[in-house]
Amino acid sequence: MSLNSTQALGFDVFGTVVDWRNGIARQVAPFLAVHGPHHDPWQFADTWRSQYQPAMQQCRSGTRPYVRLDLLHREMLVTALHRHGLSAADIPVSELDELALAWRRLDPWPDVLEGLQRLRRRFVLVPMSNGNIALLLHMAKRAGLPWDAILGSEVTQAYKPMPAAYLRTAEVLGIPPHALCLVAAHNDDLAAARACGLATAFVVRPHEHGPAQTIDLAPEGPWNLNARDMIDLADQLGC
Repeated sequence: MSLNSTQALGFDVFGTVVDWRNGIARQVAPFLAVHGPHHDPWQFADTWRSQYQPAMQQCRSGTRPYVRLDLLHREMLVTALHRHGLSAADIPVSELDELALAWRRLDPWPDVLEGLQRLRRRFVLVPMSNGNIALLLHMAKRAGLPWDAILGSEVTQAYKPMPAAYLRTAEVLGIPPHALCLVAAHNDDLAAARACGLATAFVVRPHEHGPAQTIDLAPEGPWNLNARDMIDLADQLGC
C-alpha cells in the first residue's frame, strides 16, 4: 500500500507521542513522598498502566458500557494503590481526583513537536487514541501538540483494537480508510489498523517501558513506513 493517497495521519498517543512512564512517575513522586515514601514512582507508574488493557477490555467485550478513559484511570488508581499496600480510603478524595488526571499532563518525546509541525504542512493530524476528548484536549494545550482536530474515544465509542476505532475515525474525517495512516509505536495497534485497510507507520520508542523494555523494539509487520522518530518520519514523507 502506498502513502501517495494518504490525506490524514492518526497518532497513537500514549507511548508514541507522549512519554507516559516518566510523566506519571514525575507526578506520582510527590504524592508517594507523603502517602507511601517507600514506594518507587516508576514501579507505581507501571502498576497503574498494567491495568489499562484489562479495564478497556470490559468495554470491548460488552460486559460494561463504554466509559471515558478519565474514569477508568481513576478506578485504576485505586487498584494500583491497593496493590502497593496503600488504601484510597486513607487519602483525601481531592488528592485522588487530581492525581487521576495526571494522564492529561504528560510530556511529548523530544522529537514530537518539531516532527508534528513539519508533518502538518502536508497532512491533517489527529490523535487516534483511546483517550477521551477532555483528556486529549488538556494534554494538547499543555504540551503544545498541533492537532488539526481532537477526536477522542467518545467519537468512535470504541477502544482500539476494535475495528470501529479505526474505521469511524476515517468516516468522521470524510475519507476512505486507505487515506488514513496510523502512526504508532505498537505493532499490535498497527496490525489492527492494517486489517481495517489503513496505511501504517511504525515509530520506535525503545524507552517507553523503561530501560528493560523488551517489546516493540523493531517493526514486526509489513508497515508502510518505519521511522526512528517523528523527525525521521517527516523526512521520509518529504515534509
